[in-house]
Amino acid sequence: MNFLLSFYLCIFTLGCVSLAKDSRPTVQTAQFVDLNKYLGKWYEVASIPQSFQKQCVANTTAQYSLTDNGLIKVLNSCTKIDDSVSVAEARARVIDTQSYSKLKVTFVKLFDWVFAFGGNYWILDVDSNYNIALVGDPTRNYAWILSRYPSLSTAQWVEAEKTFKNQGYDTCKILTSIQAGGLNSRVPLCQYLKHLSFN
Repeated sequence: MNFLLSFYLCIFTLGCVSLAKDSRPTVQTAQFVDLNKYLGKWYEVASIPQSFQKQCVANTTAQYSLTDNGLIKVLNSCTKIDDSVSVAEARARVIDTQSYSKLKVTFVKLFDWVFAFGGNYWILDVDSNYNIALVGDPTRNYAWILSRYPSLSTAQWVEAEKTFKNQGYDTCKILTSIQAGGLNSRVPLCQYLKHLSFN
């Protein structure tokens, strides 16, 4: 119940924020996303912290698969502070059938999945091998850097930050994520990139 309440409040907040005037350019998504290539397991290597993920301290992953009715099954998992694993199931549906880069995701299920309470999941960029994806939303309150592996190369970090900056994001709000086999602390992306430049 607390999880659902947090999600509702987050969506409500995003709606209110979107009414404020923003001089930045509109967030642009990838021209085309091959969803079949996009499916599978992704590691979260950086994100803007969200209230509905506050129980997660490490090893956050997302697993995407197609369902029989054309929706995308979402399984998010992470390690909690007591070392137990938290799993949340959701559904996603495509809302832009030209580019397949704009989706709506809901964790709310009554008799069926309720997309009226869903959040925007915009794929801003994905590399040609579908190994790295940058996800956001039109208000810039959401941001995730997803990878097929728990760590990125320096060049990949630099390119990811550049893309978010070009989209009008404050990259100091994006924090690196803790992953086994990856980074072991959460620091602002802008700060982490400065650290990399001195190494």
